[in-house]
Amino acid sequence: MLVNKLRCRITSAVMSEPLQYLSVAGDPVREIPLSVEDLLLLYGNMAAGRAYDRKCTALQLQGRLATYAPFEGQEAAQIGSVFPLTADDWVVASYRDAAAMWATGYPWVNLILSRTGDERGGCPPDGVRVLPPSITVGGHMIHAVGLGWAEKIKGSKSVAMTFFGDGATSEGDFHEAMNFAGVYGTPTVFVCQNNEWAISMPRDRQTASDTIAQKAAAYGMPGIQVDGNDVVAVAIAAAEAVDRAREGQGPTLLELLTYRVGPHTTTDDPGRYRDEEASHQWRRRDPLSRLSAYLASIGEWDEKWAESVAADTGADVERAVAEAEALEPLTSEEIFTAMFAEPTSQLLEQQRMAVTDNG
Repeated sequence: MLVNKLRCRITSAVMSEPLQYLSVAGDPVREIPLSVEDLLLLYGNMAAGRAYDRKCTALQLQGRLATYAPFEGQEAAQIGSVFPLTADDWVVASYRDAAAMWATGYPWVNLILSRTGDERGGCPPDGVRVLPPSITVGGHMIHAVGLGWAEKIKGSKSVAMTFFGDGATSEGDFHEAMNFAGVYGTPTVFVCQNNEWAISMPRDRQTASDTIAQKAAAYGMPGIQVDGNDVVAVAIAAAEAVDRAREGQGPTLLELLTYRVGPHTTTDDPGRYRDEEASHQWRRRDPLSRLSAYLASIGEWDEKWAESVAADTGADVERAVAEAEALEPLTSEEIFTAMFAEPTSQLLEQQRMAVTDNG
């Protein structure tokens, strides 16, 4: 298993300091157990996520997408978390987790279609165990626990990983999911991207807990706080959690400390409720710059390679946009038949009413 190479054996409910392997400047603060090939892959995947995010932000401003939730600055949290997963594992994510979904097989074109309101975007390719992005805050965590429980009953080694923000921990669904996972020992990895803001609500007004990680203790599972802008630390913590789940040791809660440098969505104005100087400070902790600085320090950074990665990932996103926009819109008939293999009785009734109303 990957974690055998990365083993850090974090078992305490709360660490005294967030787990970190690379400083903000990119200097190693402990031995890096990942290969150069692994690090280059992580960088490339983060770059792809950023290319997609910036393109979709621009598309929304042009009126070509509906409301969009940017995730710039959170690439390490998403890409590092899914690094130890295999094709047999499940990913259950929210509307802000496109990078994690793409890295585990959900195509860019589907994610773009979802943002246009096209239901075809919610149908992942065969064999891809990634659920469509959840818009309901927190509700999808329960689905991840159910998937993990099913895999445990079947006797498989598959794990379910679910992503959510700090705001979701104030939802009842979070506590129900954590409690069920703890009681039944489901192979679930809970990944909280603590970006400090739930729209305009700061984290310190959501909970009196010093950390979100410590909430895990109440449900009988480890809680680990990690520097979420350090992709190495995230990958290692995630590998430990995934390994625990595969070995039948139950769930883990990861709190990844990061920051939403942009708005909550493209309809939001963060300048109305937060000091933008904090955003400028967090931009200096950029996860891509941190990793590139480390690679340069060990003589493994190639600027031409980085430019090639940026060009290739940008071209991939552009092709996905072109493919999504080239699709013929669903007809009025297909709107009722596009989601289920067999339409439900409610859909059939709605279809009958629509036909009647239209004469």
